[in-house]
Amino acid sequence: MFITCILTSCAIAQSDLPIKVADVKIQPLRKLLDSSLQAGLEKELLLDPKWRQLIAQKKMAVGLVDLRDPENVRFARINGNHMMYAASLPKIAILLAAMDAIEGGELRETPEITADMRLMISKSNNAASTRMIDRLGYEKIEKVMTNPIYEFYDEDTGGGLWVGKRYGGGGNTNREPLKNLSHAATVTQVCRYYYLLANGKLVNEQRSRQMLDIMENPALHHKFVNTLDKIAPNARLFRKSGSWRNFHSDSVLVWGQAPDRRYILVALIDDSSGEQIIRNLVGPIEKVLKKGASLTTK
Repeated sequence: MFITCILTSCAIAQSDLPIKVADVKIQPLRKLLDSSLQAGLEKELLLDPKWRQLIAQKKMAVGLVDLRDPENVRFARINGNHMMYAASLPKIAILLAAMDAIEGGELRETPEITADMRLMISKSNNAASTRMIDRLGYEKIEKVMTNPIYEFYDEDTGGGLWVGKRYGGGGNTNREPLKNLSHAATVTQVCRYYYLLANGKLVNEQRSRQMLDIMENPALHHKFVNTLDKIAPNARLFRKSGSWRNFHSDSVLVWGQAPDRRYILVALIDDSSGEQIIRNLVGPIEKVLKKGASLTTK
């Protein structure tokens, strides 16, 4: 009953994005690691023998952020700082670098650029992504990812978000220094990205809102979205995924009409069945969140 009251009041106060909470209550995500959520995540995922094997081999990483009570956010992750090739998922780094450049007057916001940003995220269009990379340059993307304000790529915590190669071949490269990857991510850094975005803290609230608009209503309905379309057809989804060969990744901010379905979920998989694994993850993740709610009521 207690948790229901909390969530109901939050639903009234937090019906839209970005989330409205006092800045002092927006803590660094790594400080919000929650032991009960972590235990629930590990228990649920390790039940599957295939997933257990992939996790042990560091071929599967999962991050979860519980946003049901925005003033008491909880975070859990498995292989959270293990950087993997993430294909098109790191296009979110290009989006942030573009918004930073537009805000700083380094890039003019034209209809063509706005259209390319949408194509890059919603349809994962490689030509649009490459045009954005060429407009910005690798140095700008790296500068934003390593900016102390964000630290989305940090060598001391396993790396993170990185784009150092055009999508579609050709041109120079700027691979990240730890593993020499061209398009990289860790689930912790991607969770941090969505967490800050949800709170309006990427560039500023106006640009965060613009990024949310670009990321909402993905045109590709596979992986997480395939399952969420079935179980939560009315939820708002903000999403970017990626696939190349055995590497499959997905990331989503789920914002349900009711506050009991509000969370961030990120997965990186190195396995030929990765797309199906990502589809199958949603059910167990929502089970973990529901168990967490029931524990809170006791």
